[in-house]
Parts: sequence; structure tokens; C-alpha cells
Amino acid sequence: MKLLGIDHGNARIGIAISDPLGMAARPLKIIRHVSRSLDAQEIFIAAVENDCEGIVVGIPLDSEGNIGPRARSVLRFVDELKSISTLPVYTWDESNSTKKALRASIARGEKKKNRKEAMDHHAAAFILQDYLDFLRQSEESE
Repeated sequence: MKLLGIDHGNARIGIAISDPLGMAARPLKIIRHVSRSLDAQEIFIAAVENDCEGIVVGIPLDSEGNIGPRARSVLRFVDELKSISTLPVYTWDESNSTKKALRASIARGEKKKNRKEAMDHHAAAFILQDYLDFLRQSEESE
């Protein structure tokens, strides 16, 4: 199943996409946050244009796994996306996705200057890959 993954930030939204088999995620692009409704429209259009069967949105839970102010904001975006989307919209705990993207950048040997650039689409890929791995493990255990 081909999915679109979302890392929703205050200023930017990272978008990732999976392969058609739903095995691997890769960064796709970053869009600038405009408004909840326009952001949702742009993401839905990207999902349709890329033949995706669903959208996975990372939810930034706090360190104790609770829904805080930032997560509530993203959940309002999820509600907007669900209201316009004909595709299923899933939520997934995005804990540490940005840190994982930073560590991967360091492991690739990227210069410090380049690591300061927006990595939201890489964080979205980590969110989506975590979700894909979960689905695969769930199927294997059945």
C-alpha cells in the first residue's frame, strides 16, 4: 500500500512517500505552512497525484505520551484533512523523528551547515517508515 507521511510543523510541513509495496519510505518535499485548510488541500492533492492509498500524520506526543498543545494543533489539522480527503488518514506517534533525521544526517557525514537546513521531509520519512514497519510486524504476527 502506497502511503504519504506528514511531519507537521509550525512553519513547514515535511512530506514523505512510500514505495508501492509499502516497504520503504523516502523524503518527498517540504511545503510552507499557510493555513490549516490550504495545507490540507495541498497534502491531499499530493497524495492523489502520487497514487497514494492513505495519509499518515505524525502526532507530537509529549515525553510521557500525552497530548499537549502542539499535538492538539496537529490533531485540528488532521480533522481538517479528514474533512476533505477521500483517502483514509491515520495518526502515528512521531516521537523523536526530528532527532532521528538529525542523527541520520550526521551518519551520512553531512556538514554541520547542511544539517541546519530544514529536515522536515526526512522526519516525515522516519514517521512513515515507523508506521510501515508496524504494519509489517502486525501482518507477520497474525
